Amino acid sequence: MARHKEFDTTEVLTKAMEYFWRHGFDGSSMNELVQHVGIKAQSLYNTFGGKRDLYLSALKLYVNRSTVVATLEQTPSGKQAIIKVFHDLLSSLSQPDHRAKGCFMVNTCVELASHDAEIADFVEKESHRVEDAYLLALSRAKEQGDLGDRYQDLRALARYLNNAQAGLIVTAKTVSDPAVLEDIIRVTLSIFD
Repeated sequence: MARHKEFDTTEVLTKAMEYFWRHGFDGSSMNELVQHVGIKAQSLYNTFGGKRDLYLSALKLYVNRSTVVATLEQTPSGKQAIIKVFHDLLSSLSQPDHRAKGCFMVNTCVELASHDAEIADFVEKESHRVEDAYLLALSRAKEQGDLGDRYQDLRALARYLNNAQAGLIVTAKTVSDPAVLEDIIRVTLSIFD
């Protein structure tokens, strides 16, 4: 007879996500993860598989909790959706803990995508999903008269915004002056001027 799990898998996965987010894949040992999540090693292996499987599950949880795509797709004003994404990002990056951790997806891309095809594919698909959400918001902004005629290639502009978002996260890890991030956002959002 199978034993009933005596832990909340979402809670354990959340703790693993937080640990990987802060320490990266290579900086996290299974012993450290077991201690951090608070369950026995065998239970962790039985539920999530090995370290790489756990990492990928944690990354998927992170993506599912992100509000960027929902904001871009569901905010009625395309312009306001994009502005909200960047202002929310600035707000989160002003928190010392978040600034130090950065973005789990960006961290994964830098650490693992160059030598792990499955993770590279996951990161690329997620990037396309965010890009598509930017494109949808830009299309609404164009229809609503908030985006001038100088921008004809909205796909290229969506790619630019997606890249600007990731770049802002990386820059936040290397600067202490919040005015630098505010300047970058101001210039990025000047597409609406």
